[in-house]
Amino acid sequence: MSESDQEKKIRVDKWLWAARFFKTRALAAQAVTGGHVHVNGERVKPARPVKSGDELRITRGNDEFVVFVTALHDRRGPAALARTLYEETEASIAARLKGREERRLMATTGGKGPLRKPGKRDRRLIRKFVRNTDGD
Repeated sequence: MSESDQEKKIRVDKWLWAARFFKTRALAAQAVTGGHVHVNGERVKPARPVKSGDELRITRGNDEFVVFVTALHDRRGPAALARTLYEETEASIAARLKGREERRLMATTGGKGPLRKPGKRDRRLIRKFVRNTDGD
């Protein structure tokens, strides 16, 4: 990188890919187009340039990341390098951990699981219930 990070600008989809928020540039561009990425509070297009100091709000699945761009890189590298490209806010980290814990607890405490077809016993109970309510 010959220019300093302050002067250099990179497309937001390319930066998201290099920072490893998305596996491919196509997925990053699709997320930006879909409104899942906001730069400085504004919905943007994939070609929008980002620079150091910009705030990005990235929604990926159930998680929302609020990060500040600290460095720019146009090539995808190792995860250790990707983590140096941004700084995530403490509130964002806390909210993501809280959401993850809530989802984990819902899965273990009998939250609404995947629907399944009724089994033989379930069908018998349904028929018995329907027969008893028809006569009323």
